[in-house]
Amino acid sequence: MSDIKLSKEDTERLVGKIKEYFSDELDQEIGGFEAEFLIEFFARQIGPLFYNQGLSDAHTLFSQKAEEIGYMVQELEKVPA
Repeated sequence: MSDIKLSKEDTERLVGKIKEYFSDELDQEIGGFEAEFLIEFFARQIGPLFYNQGLSDAHTLFSQKAEEIGYMVQELEKVPA
């Protein structure tokens, strides 16, 4: 898996959310620089877990749909007269 790249806008939005969370929930102030380090840390540590779960979910869905298509193809089979 390649590194997670966030747009400038997404990074700025997340920095704002982290700063707000620290202020509201932890009663602590955190700077934008520190918030960006947290984003990078969580992206490296947690990102792969979410990525792998997404792949697993996609694989499960694909398998289910492939099975459904298999049944649909069987229904198209002609029975000799």
